[in-house]
Amino acid sequence: MATSSSATLSKTVKQQYMELPQGDKVQAMYIWVDGTGEGLRCKTRTLDFEPKSIEDLPEWNFDGSSTSQSEGSNSDMYLMPAAMFRDPFRKDPNKLVLCDVLKYNRKPAETNLRITCKKIMEMVEDQIPWFGMEQEYTILGTDGHPFGWPSNGFPGPQGPYYCGVGADKAYGRDVVEAHYRACLYAGVDIYGTNAEVMPAQWEFQVGPCEGINMGDHLWVARFILHRVCEDFGVVASFDPKPIPGNWNGAGCHTNFSTKEMREEGGLKAIEESIEKLGKRHNYHIRAYDPKGGLDNARRLTGHHETSNIHEFSAGVANRGASIRIPRMVGQEKKGYFEDRRPSANCDPYGVTEALIRTCLLSEEGDEPAEY
Repeated sequence: MATSSSATLSKTVKQQYMELPQGDKVQAMYIWVDGTGEGLRCKTRTLDFEPKSIEDLPEWNFDGSSTSQSEGSNSDMYLMPAAMFRDPFRKDPNKLVLCDVLKYNRKPAETNLRITCKKIMEMVEDQIPWFGMEQEYTILGTDGHPFGWPSNGFPGPQGPYYCGVGADKAYGRDVVEAHYRACLYAGVDIYGTNAEVMPAQWEFQVGPCEGINMGDHLWVARFILHRVCEDFGVVASFDPKPIPGNWNGAGCHTNFSTKEMREEGGLKAIEESIEKLGKRHNYHIRAYDPKGGLDNARRLTGHHETSNIHEFSAGVANRGASIRIPRMVGQEKKGYFEDRRPSANCDPYGVTEALIRTCLLSEEGDEPAEY
């Protein structure tokens, strides 16, 4: 199993330094989405005080030419603090700071989807939109081979691994447990976790979160996962189809509801939203992975519990449909629906914004409206 060299460094020696008092200084790790739309970057600065709110944090900058976000001749980009969490690696009073990225002219970077998403969320805040996202991922060695798989072959076929227990069924649970506890410490709204259908594949759920908080909490949960994997010397992959062939891909199923959907008779509002989604399938496919649908084309084949990327479908308790209405929702006539199309490497801001635009703002056509 190929693990990173840094994983072999002595954690005991490191701990000796981490236990040193830091005086009245605070370390703030600024985190942002890079030019790929799916990669995360970070760097740390020292503050002379413990920030109590996002307004206490100073703006900062970085070299955008090294993150595929600007030209070398005009490379300074601005980091604008947007959401703050406790730091589970350095511990209190240190912070994780999720940031918006602005270009030299103070306009949002192309892969900074948060600003537009926040504007759209504010337009419908009276409808109290809730989201829950189910993030699937695969644990890989540094050589790209799935964790625990035989070096020259494949494990047994899928079947016993989903929610499995035992050394021959659950590959990498230490990573999962460490990530879960770190998210709880940080203040991320993590809801649960389970082993997935493909061995070495796992899922964690974040939510329910209202509005813009969905994207904030999922991005920080992803960052924490990458950092935990770094400590273990392995890699967390959000590739929608990490292993070709007869293996499940990885999605980020998105559950959505409004106040009206959650109240008595809410099934009518759910069905109305699904009807709108059916007329705008291509727009959503483009918004649901960072390559405009090309990544999802490898995953949404109509096999392995997915719908076909070229067709829109909906059904009660149907895991092969684009939109699934949970059986309990069908029985109680209220609740939420699940959009099963978003890829594992989707931008949650883009996904949640698209759902609001279509379901609540009743937009039509293949392009988002300007407001």
